[in-house]
Amino acid sequence: MGMLILQIFLLVLGFALLVKGADWFVDGSAGIAAKCKIPTLVIGLTIVAFGTSAPELCVSVTSAIQKSTDISIGNVVGSNICNILLILGMAALFHTLPVQRNSLVLDLPVLLLASVLLIGLGIWGNALQWWDGLIFLAVFAVYMVVLVRGALKEQKKTKALEKSVPMGEPEEKPQKKKGAIALWFEKMEQKTWFLILLSLVGLGMVVGGGTLLVDAAKYIANFFGVPERIIGLTVVAIGTSLPELVTSVVAAIKGETDIAVGNIIGSNIFNIFLVAGAAALFCPLTFTTAGAASNLIDACVALGAAVLLYALALFKGHKLGKIAGCVMLACFVGYYVYLFLV
Repeated sequence: MGMLILQIFLLVLGFALLVKGADWFVDGSAGIAAKCKIPTLVIGLTIVAFGTSAPELCVSVTSAIQKSTDISIGNVVGSNICNILLILGMAALFHTLPVQRNSLVLDLPVLLLASVLLIGLGIWGNALQWWDGLIFLAVFAVYMVVLVRGALKEQKKTKALEKSVPMGEPEEKPQKKKGAIALWFEKMEQKTWFLILLSLVGLGMVVGGGTLLVDAAKYIANFFGVPERIIGLTVVAIGTSLPELVTSVVAAIKGETDIAVGNIIGSNIFNIFLVAGAAALFCPLTFTTAGAASNLIDACVALGAAVLLYALALFKGHKLGKIAGCVMLACFVGYYVYLFLV
């Protein structure tokens, strides 16, 4: 029993290191990129977006290296299910979530494509092989190029419009008082050597946290006789989705919902193309298609969640309200009931 308590503690510690490490890695990397005169928009679409998927990436790659492929696949698929059905479902209960036109035209179709590719390539050979990983990463690279080019073009249009139509002085928001540690941290972030150190420490925390989490999750699964697939789909998936959960719900409560849906969709695309793609390079990710407890069913649920999101986004002026939130949460509960009863 003492060993079990230790492993639960290490599991929680692993989650904490993953979340905070990803935060520091993003701060450091974004600071370095800004000093290199890289546009803020590009930083947000690449480094920051990568940082939010760093926990899933590290856990899935670590699991693949340790041959625990059920945790790798379960983490990717489970995170995508949690992101849509749980996180957007909860956020929609607090505030109506608008779905941006770009999400309807580009991001959601790409997510559907990613989900179909995951199922198709998984069924073909009953595993995601290294060449499947390369396909995922290649499509991901094309998607990122399209995303960045489109965003930069839109930014130029906005700047041109602002020059042609003079805008009034922006209202200054009241500044919150910062503590001594926050002020010191803000001052140190101006130094390049500190940003490099912050990035390296953050990356180390992500890698170390991911290793702790995977090892602890495997021990707990073996102790209770629970399949690694279930651990990956539940404990690990929800744990690695905690940053998105907290961010989205807090933003919804505050009414800051403009990009909430887009961020979740982007995170899901990253999970399949980047996370699953990178993990498959290290070890073939076994994709079971037979029986009630198969990866195919889980992947189909993830695809169904994306289809449901797209369908709900087409109603009521492309917004997700309380009814949509209740529908998504009901589907999430139903899926978890199925997981533990089958």
